[in-house]
Amino acid sequence: MNEKKPNAKALLPILVFLLMYLGNGIYFEYIKPIEGQMGFYIMSVVVAFVIALVVALLQNRKLSFEEKINICAKGIGDYNITIMLLIFLVAGAFSGIASAAGGASSTANMLLNIIPPQFAMPGLFIIACLISMAMGTSVGTITVIVPIAVNVAMATGLNMSMCVATVVGGAMFGDNLSFVSDTTIAATNTQGVEMKDKFRTNFKVALPAAILTLIILIFISLGKDSVSLEHYDFNIWQAIPYFIVLIAAIIGINVFTVLCSGTVLFFIVGLATGSLSIHSAFMAMGDGTSGMFETMIVTILVASIGALMRENGGFASILNFIKKYFHGEKGGKFGIGILTMLMDIATANNTVAIVLAAPIASEIRDEYDIDPKETASLLDTFSCIAQGIIPYGAQLLIAAGLTKGAISSLNIIPYLYYQFLLLICVSLSIILKKKSVKK
Repeated sequence: MNEKKPNAKALLPILVFLLMYLGNGIYFEYIKPIEGQMGFYIMSVVVAFVIALVVALLQNRKLSFEEKINICAKGIGDYNITIMLLIFLVAGAFSGIASAAGGASSTANMLLNIIPPQFAMPGLFIIACLISMAMGTSVGTITVIVPIAVNVAMATGLNMSMCVATVVGGAMFGDNLSFVSDTTIAATNTQGVEMKDKFRTNFKVALPAAILTLIILIFISLGKDSVSLEHYDFNIWQAIPYFIVLIAAIIGINVFTVLCSGTVLFFIVGLATGSLSIHSAFMAMGDGTSGMFETMIVTILVASIGALMRENGGFASILNFIKKYFHGEKGGKFGIGILTMLMDIATANNTVAIVLAAPIASEIRDEYDIDPKETASLLDTFSCIAQGIIPYGAQLLIAAGLTKGAISSLNIIPYLYYQFLLLICVSLSIILKKKSVKK
């Protein structure tokens, strides 16, 4: 194996990306905000990565332009990258038709009618967890459930910031564990592991955090008076496909089979219940796949930039830094976690953060003999923690926006119990786990 010489200058493309994207985001969010616009989403992440790729191509004059393009092509053509791109397309179609068929709203309303009014807040958390696991998107879950949470807060007199934060926490739990989430797809495919294996590893960390959050919410609810809530309309047939998909994914059926079957089920249910027509079903699937295009383009760009940085010694430089300040297997795991969180804080997008951090995480994984399943779990978990807390991320901005000015994203942060407990749980899992023994 040809080991590359460490070269910190090879990391310049990432620095350029961070300055362009993070700099513009801070400027338009806090210094010169534009009404009706989220500052961190004014500059396209694709444009920022294209500029970073140009910088990467200008480096290392020892290589010709054709040689650099060949390096990029090999990075893009990696087996895991190709599989990931294909899954993104199928997941987009599933997500689009599932939402259009009314699956998310029917499932949420059905569960809300079952839960006793006194425990509305713990109920919101459970509903958000289940919907997000089934939908595979925290933002989609927040969009569906937060308006319900606002109504619940107004009807019961509960703290609105706490109700909204409860939904955000549940949405991040489900997103972290979902088999159809783009974060799960990115984390597992970049590490070459099965989704079911990553799920089992993640579940051991996420479940204790979720149970502790639920206990806190139940304790808070016990001190509140019971108030009757309105009846929420639902169609049980529109909810059934979500549960089928969830069960099929958990028992380990191939992700392509799960997603394609789920898409067909929602197509049939949508037509049968009248929530979809043939043309609206195909339009919904098209919109869903279109929604994945930016993520796919970013994946291609990051694969190209990563291949060039690796060739130029950038990854070796980061690995040298990790080895200097983080020792042993536990240090390597914390190194992966911190790296992923920093990428997420910089990009405000957990999928992009995973794709960006994954190649470097793979180097750290190999250096410290870390189980690939754990590496995938760490990438997904730490990215979800950061994304679920930063006030300028889509999750908190959209959640606050759906309250119609009643609260800001900053008001939500103190009540994000799940995210803070997840950080504690994953840290303890690293510290307390015995050193892995290779067979």
